[in-house]
Amino acid sequence: MKIQVSGSSIRGEVTAPSSKSATHRALILAALADGESAIGRPLVSDDTVATLKALEQMGATHRKLGSKWVIRGGELKEPRGPIHCGESGTTMRLLTAVSALVEGDVTLTGGASLSRRPMEPLLSALKRLGVEIGGRGGLPPVMVHGQGGLKGGTVDVRGDVSSQFVTALLLVAPLAETPLTIHVTTPLESKPYVRMTMDAMKHFGVEANASEDMRTLTAPNTPYKATMVTVEGDWSSAAYPLAMGALSGETHINNLNSASSQADAEIISILKDMGADVQVRGASTTARKSALKPIDRDLSDCPDLFPIVSALCTQAEGTSTLRGLSRLRLKESDRVESMRISLSAMGADFTEQGDTVKIRGSRLRGANVDPQGDHRVAMSLAAAALAADGQTTIKDAECVSKSYPDFWEHVEQLGADIRRTGDE
Repeated sequence: MKIQVSGSSIRGEVTAPSSKSATHRALILAALADGESAIGRPLVSDDTVATLKALEQMGATHRKLGSKWVIRGGELKEPRGPIHCGESGTTMRLLTAVSALVEGDVTLTGGASLSRRPMEPLLSALKRLGVEIGGRGGLPPVMVHGQGGLKGGTVDVRGDVSSQFVTALLLVAPLAETPLTIHVTTPLESKPYVRMTMDAMKHFGVEANASEDMRTLTAPNTPYKATMVTVEGDWSSAAYPLAMGALSGETHINNLNSASSQADAEIISILKDMGADVQVRGASTTARKSALKPIDRDLSDCPDLFPIVSALCTQAEGTSTLRGLSRLRLKESDRVESMRISLSAMGADFTEQGDTVKIRGSRLRGANVDPQGDHRVAMSLAAAALAADGQTTIKDAECVSKSYPDFWEHVEQLGADIRRTGDE
């Protein structure tokens, strides 16, 4: 599907979808806990459904109860066939560690972009914990020969490739034979995502601990307890309509926890630093069109914000510098390159060097752009298109279903001038 977005002013109110990251964690913890857990307001998206289906293949069951998912866990088993993780790196990485708890063989595979995403630091750590693993040079697909558990002790893992490696080990740590200590051998990036994992574990009755620099993490040998959790709104998704308000009108986004540990709640600080008119009132946040200032920001703890922040920077009066971007080369697309190509086609002054980009405020024009199948790139280009002269056509626009299935409906609800044109 192609979407045509014309430069236009927007105004309106939408409700942020539930957190994708929190839904993944709640599903996995519910499957590891003995008994039934209820997950209120889970995000239903391509990635979270991939995790749900994978857990069902491993022996968990689920049923719907109103807006809740009820998960019965506690007895993982060998799946009858390969588990397909779609394009979800979170599903692949977290369930690789969970597969070590299964007695039998688990094969985890996925789509084309997922097959390029690195796994080696996690695989090496699991091997040191006594898990037999096969694969193709540290990339998916992955074959885990589980023996119904893993050894405890001390294990090293890098923290500068993906925080998901640390999260994966932390989630299974309480179920190791002896207490497990995780040493992060390089500075941990995306620390808020690991804090989110610790918060989720606490909801299920296990309190993990971390050193101040988050280089050493531990969890007690305590079984998870079935419980009920409600998934909060997703700051990652909310960043797009908030940025649209700052660029092109006024937006009110509901269902947001201003005290959230989510990494992408940082969008509020970024918008304020850029001079945007942003107001937080309870669970609602408002952004209004503003004259934006350039920023100099390290995004290593919130890398998913790079695409939308780069779109904002094209409309700042001056040159912005965005740093800490090396891991963005390994996402659903090379997000730095994807944004450079598309924003440059729209007239942006965008230069990159290593893990740093500089973006000088420019007058954008409509263009034909390709998000490379990357949901966050597609949504960010939609925001840029609202501030551009003329019409922008976004290819493969349905890729937003990975994290924000209602995105285009919400953009229409805000009053944007968009048109679906099909595949031709």
